[in-house]
Amino acid sequence: MPLLYYNHNFMSKTAFLFPGQGSQFAGMGKSLAETYPEARHVFEEADVALGFSISKLCFEGPDDQLRLTENTQPALLAVSIAASAVLRSHGVAPDFVAGHSLGEYSALVAAGSLDFGAALRLVRQRGRYMQEAVPAGVGAMAALLKLPEGELDRVLAEAAQGEVVAAANFNTPDQVVIAGHAGAVNRAVELAKAAGARRAVLLQVSAPFHCALMQPAQARLKPDLEATIFRDLSIPLVNNWQAREIRSGTDAREGLFQQIPNPVRWTETIRLLARSGVRRFIETGAGSVLTGLTRNIDPELVGVKFGEAGDLEKILEQLEQSRGIS
Repeated sequence: MPLLYYNHNFMSKTAFLFPGQGSQFAGMGKSLAETYPEARHVFEEADVALGFSISKLCFEGPDDQLRLTENTQPALLAVSIAASAVLRSHGVAPDFVAGHSLGEYSALVAAGSLDFGAALRLVRQRGRYMQEAVPAGVGAMAALLKLPEGELDRVLAEAAQGEVVAAANFNTPDQVVIAGHAGAVNRAVELAKAAGARRAVLLQVSAPFHCALMQPAQARLKPDLEATIFRDLSIPLVNNWQAREIRSGTDAREGLFQQIPNPVRWTETIRLLARSGVRRFIETGAGSVLTGLTRNIDPELVGVKFGEAGDLEKILEQLEQSRGIS
């Protein structure tokens, strides 16, 4: 029974943000399923849709299986949709949705564009295609922190030397993730340090996501996307590919196709949501990565996470307080 309904009537708008790969951990979603029947139902539905117990993998691991990209992606999706179902059952609904990379699939399920079962099957294939696009050890990713303004293009151009290296995630004004061939990424790390970056570190990832090396995965996913029904969205979404508000099923499908070899424009996404009146961002799913990014993009924005049963009380209290002062 919904306790309260928070949405369009109050002073600031709410966006649900859905995390992507890297937020996973063994044990995620367990407290939600143990506490809320809505979450338990989502995990049961996921197990049926995939034909194996993704819920057990979320709740118990083992880590080496959970880290396999084809498992990580549906696991994170299931936790996000379970969390979203609990929030909605307590009257917390978003005015906008957005997801970081993989999280865009969760956002489209939450917006009513994509069926949950279809999304699970799509992201399992997506994970497999991305993993198989580049042989192990050939690609790499790195995070560049506080690289002086105007240096990124020069660093990438000098590092390439005929190989691929490109911006993969514009996460905050001070954090850019790059991806490409391992040699080129390593050269970019050294050049970024020499250019004055505060930190430049290689990331522990299974493939070089969001760069041209992912084009084989994009080609393989295309027929799967085309065979899937995408309805028009009931809630607007700001997509990764263009950092643009979309509402049509056609745009949703195209966005998922284009995001694979193109960068995630997360800073622009959050800023567009803020300009649209969003002041409250609820990270819906595993971890708190996006909450930290939101704070770094604009400290005036309110970011909270909801991925554990104990998080709900804080969210409801905060929303009640905001209702009282609006």
